[in-house]
Formats: sequence, structure tokens, C-alpha cells
Amino acid sequence: MSEHLQSIISQYKNDQESVYNTWFINNEERLKAFRSIRRGVLQVIDDIKTKRFGNDFKGTSLEFVLSCITEQKQVFEGASHPFYWKPKLRIPDIYENQPNKIAFGQFLENCINAKNEEQIIREIEKLDALKIKGLGPAVASILYFLHPTLIPPFNTAIINGFNYLFKDKKKLGSWSEYLKIREVIMDMNRKHCNDLSLDTGAFAGLLFEIGTQKLLLGKDEYLSEIERTRLERLIEKRHKDKRVETVDEHLHNEMQYHLLKIGHALGYDVIAASNDRSKSWSGNKFTFISLADFPDLALDKEVLNTVKLIDVLWFEKGTAKVIAAFEVEKSTSIYSGILRLTDLSCSVNNKEEVLYLVVPDHREKDVIMQLSRPSIKQGNMQMKYICFSDLRQHCDALCKFGDDHAIMQKIARTVV
Repeated sequence: MSEHLQSIISQYKNDQESVYNTWFINNEERLKAFRSIRRGVLQVIDDIKTKRFGNDFKGTSLEFVLSCITEQKQVFEGASHPFYWKPKLRIPDIYENQPNKIAFGQFLENCINAKNEEQIIREIEKLDALKIKGLGPAVASILYFLHPTLIPPFNTAIINGFNYLFKDKKKLGSWSEYLKIREVIMDMNRKHCNDLSLDTGAFAGLLFEIGTQKLLLGKDEYLSEIERTRLERLIEKRHKDKRVETVDEHLHNEMQYHLLKIGHALGYDVIAASNDRSKSWSGNKFTFISLADFPDLALDKEVLNTVKLIDVLWFEKGTAKVIAAFEVEKSTSIYSGILRLTDLSCSVNNKEEVLYLVVPDHREKDVIMQLSRPSIKQGNMQMKYICFSDLRQHCDALCKFGDDHAIMQKIARTVV
């Protein structure tokens, strides 16, 4: 198995359109998701504690958490389905049943604070013992983003890949089955971590590829005509997804460059997100107009790491005073960008900075909905939004005629 698995891992890593190369490595959205999801889980816990957690999945902080997870490529696209409230079946029974709701909140709190795998496994076993209807190992996808080296994600495709690779017959829906699968994954991951990663997401991605037959374990003579057609469709879908992702990344880089260019022209110190500084657009490298080092902001380490991931920041020349902050959102959750801007506003606390979401024109309704949230309105933050087309069209004029950051109000929009 070891030699065979080594060959499969090489095939997995060498495929430029595999989950490994399109999601696991060199993906800043994945890095941002870990912080957003952790922040979202803390909000779920607090909402349950303070009895603000609703009796339906829609509109809850849990929906935000699962939205962030499902945006993490095809590996997690069905992660939210088990959490939808199904009234006729009364599952999952964490919305109407108050003791179950509290138990779920306590489970999440104990897991997020856990220091080792023994503590997490103990919490899983305690939750399983409660036999809460409809609340099975789909929760593992949440736990993965809290403890990626200890808890592998879990879904139908992953278990299909596991059974195919290890010639097993494990079933979906049982925590006991999940824990057995986890033991094998952890053992294999330790043996092959030098080729993959300590992060179990890399190995889970491998199982996903096998489970969806995007990665074949040998020659494909055994495939029927129906299976071959299905495989060809999967490959074409993967090509399409890759093309869309490339276009999205190009757009993101373009908008970041326009924002850096305008801020620089207005006389501010500007900087891109820590994982974007080496990027460029249309031959213009970000490093040629942005700061070499991040200004010395007196923030907690975790908050500072979040702030450093904000797409573009403008600072008063020669200082660490934030003038404006911009989050460029494409296909990802607008709310996660709002959270990063909120962290900045609450932390620097000078009440002078202006916060902007920069969004594709077709997502204007989404941003209006998110900025209309009571929690955002009550925060009294100056959060506005700018559409891609306006930023692209007026970039040069803003650079030429602007005196300070107030010129951005010409293209910014506010939710009343």
C-alpha cells in the first residue's frame, strides 16, 4: 500500500488542476477562511449563550460559518446541507430543542479551546452519546477549520475515496465510523506528511479526488461507457472551475492595483494584504508603489494577523494611522470581509478611518443585505461599498483630481 499510495500522491500533486494545487497550496482565500470561520464559531457560541441563536439555520451565525466553509472549493460544497432545518423531520435537533442547542454550543466552545486531540475526541464522544437527531460527523468539517492537523473533514466523496483506496465499507453518518476513518487518515498522514502536509486537508483532498473519480488509481479500462462519460464531464467541470478561478484572481488583482495606485497618488502610504504583496496587474508590481513593511500597529497578535490580510490599507504618510481600508470580494462571503474590517475598526479605534467593500456589480444586492444587518448598523462604522465598474472607470480621474481620501466618496455608495 505504501508504495502504491506514494505513486497516487505524486499523481495528485503533479496535476495542476487537483484540489492540492487549486485549493490546498498558494490560496490566500483558504488562509483567510480559517480566521473567518474561527471568528464565526465564536459568534455561534456567544449567540447560543445569550439566547440569540434562532430556531432556523437561515439567518444564524452558523449559516455564516457554513457559507465560509462551502466556499472552500468543491471539497466542501455540500457541507451546509446537514445543517439546514428540516421541519418535518425535526432535524438537526439543535434549533427547537434548547438543551440540545446548549449542548452543541458547549461542544463547540470546548473544542475551540481544546489543546490536544484527546480533548477533542472526548468532546466528540460526549456529543455522540447525546444522540441528537441529525447531528452527525458533518460537524467534522467545522472542527477541521479549528484544528486542521487533528481533525480531517468528512463528506460523501471523501468516504467514497477512503473505501475505494483502502478497500473498506465504512458508512456516512456515524461518529463511531468517522473516528475509525480518522485513525487511518491520521496514520497515513503521519507516514506521508513530508510529501503532503501535517494539515489533514491535503490528504482529505486526495480522498475527495479518488471518491469523485477525478483521480484514477490505475488505467481506466474498467470504466463502463456511462462511467467514462461521467468522468469526462467531471474533468470538463474541473477545467471550467479553474478558468473561472483564474478570471476571478485576475479581477481581484486588478482592483487591488487600482486601490494601491489611487492611495499612492493621493499621498498616502499604501500596502496590500500580506499574502498578496508579490502580485502584479498588467505588468505593474504591487511592491513598486506599496510599503516594504507593515506599519507598527499596537494590536494583539491574532487581530494583527487578521488586519494584515485586509486587501488594501491606506496610512497617513510616515505613520501607522489608518486612513482607509478596502476588502475586495469576488465569489467569497462578503460577511467575512466585513468581519476583517470590523476587527480593524474596533482595534484602532480612532473613528476616522473609512471602510470600503469593493464588489462585482452583480453582487451589489448581496452587499446591501449584509450592510443592512442590525449588528453592522449598530456599530456606527463608516462602511461603504464600491462597484468594480466604477473603480475601473474612474481610477485615473481620482488619481488626477483628488486631494485626499474624500475623493472616494464620488464613487462610493452607502446603505441607508
